[in-house]
Amino acid sequence: MFVGPAVVFGRGRCYSPAAVGTRRKLGWVAALYFAEGLPFGIVKDLLPVYFRVHGVSLKEIGALTLLSTPWAAKVFWSPLVDRLGERRHWIAGALTVMAAALVATGTLPPAPVGGALVAALFAFTIAAATQDVAIDAYTIELLEPGEEGVANGVRVSAYRAALIVGSGVLVAMASRAGWLAVFATGAALLAGLAVATPRLPPVPRRRTSPAEWARSFGAWITRPQAPALFAFVFLYKLGDTAMGPMVRPFWVDRGLSLDEIAAVSTFVGIGASVAGALVGGVLTSRWGIFHGLWILGLAQALSNLAYAAVAWTEGGRHGVYAASFTESFTGGLGTAAFLAFLMNVCDREHAATQYALLSALFNLSGSLVGAFSGLGAERLGYGAWFAATFVLALPAYALLPWVRRSIREAPALVGTDGGVLTGRHDGAAG
Repeated sequence: MFVGPAVVFGRGRCYSPAAVGTRRKLGWVAALYFAEGLPFGIVKDLLPVYFRVHGVSLKEIGALTLLSTPWAAKVFWSPLVDRLGERRHWIAGALTVMAAALVATGTLPPAPVGGALVAALFAFTIAAATQDVAIDAYTIELLEPGEEGVANGVRVSAYRAALIVGSGVLVAMASRAGWLAVFATGAALLAGLAVATPRLPPVPRRRTSPAEWARSFGAWITRPQAPALFAFVFLYKLGDTAMGPMVRPFWVDRGLSLDEIAAVSTFVGIGASVAGALVGGVLTSRWGIFHGLWILGLAQALSNLAYAAVAWTEGGRHGVYAASFTESFTGGLGTAAFLAFLMNVCDREHAATQYALLSALFNLSGSLVGAFSGLGAERLGYGAWFAATFVLALPAYALLPWVRRSIREAPALVGTDGGVLTGRHDGAAG
C-alpha cells in the first residue's frame, strides 16, 4: 500500500509528496520522461539509420537489435534499485553513463562493427534500462493518489517528444552537421539532465531489511487478487500490440510514399497520441482510474475497427489518415489510464521491482502477439486481422471486477497549493 504522508528532512527543509505543488511535480515528470524516451528513440530509430548509411549489412543491423535486451531484462536487477541508494542518484548516474557512451560511439568507427562499439552501446542500453526502473519508481513515490491521471498525460507527451528528438531531429542534424555532432548533441542533452537531477524533490522512503523486503514482495505477488491483476496487465494492451506491427506494412501496400509515411508517423501519429494522452490524463483524474480504464480502454479497442473498415472498403489515403489519427488518439487515451493504473497498484516502498515486473508482463504480451501478427495478416487479410485484434482486446474486461479491488481511488485530496484534488484538474495545475 502507499505509505502515509511521511516526511524527509534534507538541507534544512522537510519534504513529503503532498508538500510539493502539483505544477512542480508535473514539470519534473516531463523532464524525467523526456530523459527516458530519448535513449529509446536513439536506439530504435537513430542507430539503424546511422549503421545503414555507413554500409553495415542488414543482417548485422538486425543482430544489433539484441542491444535492446536490457529493457526486457531490467526486472532482474530492479531489486538493487529498490534496496540501494536514492532514486535520484541512480538516475543521475545512468544519465552520465549514457552521455559518456554516446561520446564514445561518435568517436568509434561504425563499420565494421567492432567489439568496443558494441560494448559502448551495450553500456548505453543497460544504463537506459536502469534509469527507467529508477524513474518509474521515483514517480510513483512522488505522486499522491489522484494525481496519476494528469501526470501520466504529461508523461506520455514528454516521452513522445523525446522520441521525435531521437528519431527525427537528430537524424535531420546528421545531414547538416555530421554524425559526430549528432552524438555530441545527444550526449549534451543527457548530461544536462544529469546535472539537473540532484534538484529533484526528495521523497520519503522507509528502509527495510532484505528479509522484510522479501516478505513484503512475496505477500504482494501472492495476495488473492494478484492472479487477476497480472492477467489484466498481460491482456489490456493485447489488441493494440497485435495490430501495431501490421499498420506500416498496410500503409506501404496502400501505396503511401515514404514521405507520406514519415508525415503520418510523426505529425499525425505522434501528435494525435500526445493529444490523446493529455486528454486521457485529465479524464482519468476526473473519472477515477477504474472508470478511465474501461471507458478509455474501450475507445482504444474500438479504434482498431477503423483500420478494419478502411481495409475492407478499399478506402483511399484520406481513410488511412483518418484511421491513423483515430488509432493514435485513442491509443493515447488508453495508455494514460493504463499507466496511471500501473503506478497506483505498486507499493511505494518496492515500486522499482513491482513496476518493472508489471511492465515486463505487458511487454511480453506485446512481443508474443506481435510475433504472430504477420502470419495473422497473411492468412486472414488486413481487414479480418484488424477486426480480430479488437476481439483480442476484450478478455481483459472480464477481469475488471477483480482488478477494481487492487485500485486505490482518491475521491478527495487537499492539495498543498490550496486546491482540492477531487480527481478534477484544471489544465496542468492541481
